[in-house]
Amino acid sequence: MASIIAPSPPVLTSPSRKPCSWPPIPGKGRLRFKGSRRNRRRDRPVFAASTTEVGTQELDFGDTDWKKKYQDFERRFNIPHLTDLFPDLSPMPSTFSLKSRRSVSDDLLNGYPLDGQWNGYVNNNDRVLLKVINYSTPTSAGAECIDPDCTWVEQWVHRAGPREKIYFKPEEVNAAIITCGGLCPGLNDVIRQIVITLEIYGVKNIVGVPFGYRGFVKGVPEISLSRRVVQNIHLGGGSILGVARGGPSVKEIVDRMQERNINMLFVLGGNGTHAGANAIHKECQRRWMRVAVVGVPKTIDNDILLMDKTFGFDTAVEEAQRAINSAYIEAHSAYHGIGIVKLMGRSSGFIAMHASLASGQVDICLIPEVPFNLHGPNGVLSHLKYLIETKRSAVVCVAEGAGQNLLQKTHARNANGNIILGDIGVHIQQETKKFFQEISVPADVKYIDPTYMIRAVRANASDGILCTVLGQNAVHGAFAGFSGITVGICNTHYVYFPIAEVISYPKQVDPNSRMWHRCLTSTGQPDFI
Repeated sequence: MASIIAPSPPVLTSPSRKPCSWPPIPGKGRLRFKGSRRNRRRDRPVFAASTTEVGTQELDFGDTDWKKKYQDFERRFNIPHLTDLFPDLSPMPSTFSLKSRRSVSDDLLNGYPLDGQWNGYVNNNDRVLLKVINYSTPTSAGAECIDPDCTWVEQWVHRAGPREKIYFKPEEVNAAIITCGGLCPGLNDVIRQIVITLEIYGVKNIVGVPFGYRGFVKGVPEISLSRRVVQNIHLGGGSILGVARGGPSVKEIVDRMQERNINMLFVLGGNGTHAGANAIHKECQRRWMRVAVVGVPKTIDNDILLMDKTFGFDTAVEEAQRAINSAYIEAHSAYHGIGIVKLMGRSSGFIAMHASLASGQVDICLIPEVPFNLHGPNGVLSHLKYLIETKRSAVVCVAEGAGQNLLQKTHARNANGNIILGDIGVHIQQETKKFFQEISVPADVKYIDPTYMIRAVRANASDGILCTVLGQNAVHGAFAGFSGITVGICNTHYVYFPIAEVISYPKQVDPNSRMWHRCLTSTGQPDFI
């Protein structure tokens, strides 16, 4: 096995890689509109001046060529490649092909065109459009504008898929897979597809690191993986490798990678896990290691930036409906029944919003992005009283991160460094009972928290397909020589993002978006402020 450490550091240039020239999107720390303070997650832009600062560059929107000067996007979304560190690294023809395909026309012979070329590869210059809506005004629902006129600016990201040239010899690859954080439907599906795709490339040495980053502690044994081992693991929930939060330092992790000669690392996890993967990627670069670190975004909350959705989300919404339906039956069957369901969503209310829309049985949907009051004439409890008087029952769906300002603050943190949330579901249950007792109105309050039931189930069909493609494209990205990237779905197409761009801050529900407006139309709820 050849060493994964380069003998001497070359110059950090890559003349073979052609730069792009696409403008940036609005985002954290990149657009500062003078004369306003913009909450990047909730508020819409306020254009108080005709100029905008992008980093140290100030753009004059009165300049007809301002879009040409708006070049930060290419720098931010240029995905790292091994040739950035090793410019003399030579690619080789891909070992990934589908020669067994049957001919589909007279122009094909054994699955290949007659000229001997297989047209199943993705070109390195292929791009996917990041934003597809041309907003005409900043006041349009969900508008994301760069300038006061909402000028259309094309923004492109790298298309995912197998490349014609690869940068690793399969026989020299030592691949490792880890699953971090909490459980999520689809983990086994992704593991399975990574292993199967690696074997199609010709990789023989594949291991799983148990219990996330903690598995890199010295002395923890690896789990040998092959197609035979993973063949049926997708039929059950959980992770065959186990999950855990926290772990050793980045230095210790990379030390273990060097000891085990790991030169491909596939990391399944959310924002915190991806931050760790990005740190590992940078440490490998610092040590001049020829290693590909590729992330697969795993967050049941669907709170990773720029992506249509993450795996496990569709399954969570489907399972959440069962809990909502149970709450509805309990509430509808009781005298003055109220069903309260708490769903996942630390900082993003996507599961609560989509489950409420899908079920059609929710009267009140509460999410972290939209503040609310429990008490007072415009509070949630007053609306519950109205529902009991008019409908005789009610169903409330609340995300776990909603209404934290109503609870006693805690400074406790979990292994990932996240603040441990107060239980908003129990709080609403207790306050609801207390409220109706004080006004002498009988109410039968039922509370359901299906969190751990949802996390542990098998992925549904939609997530199964998503996991399959994500796992395959993660391997394609690693063999193509990319590192410090994650794979995701953007406008229904699969793409590669630099990890740094998707972990800037959690994606959140936009209270001005059409989807939230649809949810409000479905529930019929007023503002609770």
